[in-house]
Amino acid sequence: MPVIARHVSITGRVQGVFFRAWSKEQAEALGVAGWVRNVPDGHVEAHVEGEETSVEEMIERLRRGPSEARVADFRLWDAEPCNFDGFQVRH
Repeated sequence: MPVIARHVSITGRVQGVFFRAWSKEQAEALGVAGWVRNVPDGHVEAHVEGEETSVEEMIERLRRGPSEARVADFRLWDAEPCNFDGFQVRH
């Protein structure tokens, strides 16, 4: 299966609600790789790569976020796969 990658930027109530830990759990359940991090201006960024259907499902989950989050804006663009080994929470 070909590997695809997407990069996302998520704004709203997305920091301080365990968004990154939740994202890691979701990624591991779906078998996608990449990373997620908080950005100083208050948004969250993520890079997701893997098999297309799994990446697309991860994108949909990120679009909704965990129950405590309130996603206000969601930006998505194609990215180059980086062959990450697993999914990391970056600080």
